[in-house]
Amino acid sequence: MFAPSRSRFVRGLLLAGALVTGAATAQAQDAIKVVYHLSEGIPQASRAIQNIRNHLAADPKAKIVVVTHGLGIDFLIDGATNQMEQPFSGSVADLASKGVEFRVCNNTLVSRKIDANKLLMETKVVPSGVAEVARLQAREQFVYLRP
Repeated sequence: MFAPSRSRFVRGLLLAGALVTGAATAQAQDAIKVVYHLSEGIPQASRAIQNIRNHLAADPKAKIVVVTHGLGIDFLIDGATNQMEQPFSGSVADLASKGVEFRVCNNTLVSRKIDANKLLMETKVVPSGVAEVARLQAREQFVYLRP
């Protein structure tokens, strides 16, 4: 029976450790993808804005998509304000400049008779908010958060 030399064994362990460390480092550098799901109106949107700010402060590389439907779209309508009468437009523009995407459900726009031209320019209309959340989770491995 062949017994490997001690130096060959040590080199093998070092190589295995380097491979594991390299794989862990590569995974750590990948941006975490998160979908924030909003459907409850202005109070939820206010919480989400603060959560997203905190999220980006802790993890600036995070890939964040906000998907809205139902009453969740209200903060993305031009002129919308929070409970303290502060406009959402500045916060949305600031977060968009940091890579946050805002998606609005077309089904909601149609059912509520809201013209897409009334939405903030940082938004993107998707056919269905719930289908978009499901797609991001199932096909793109986004983590789901609901503030």
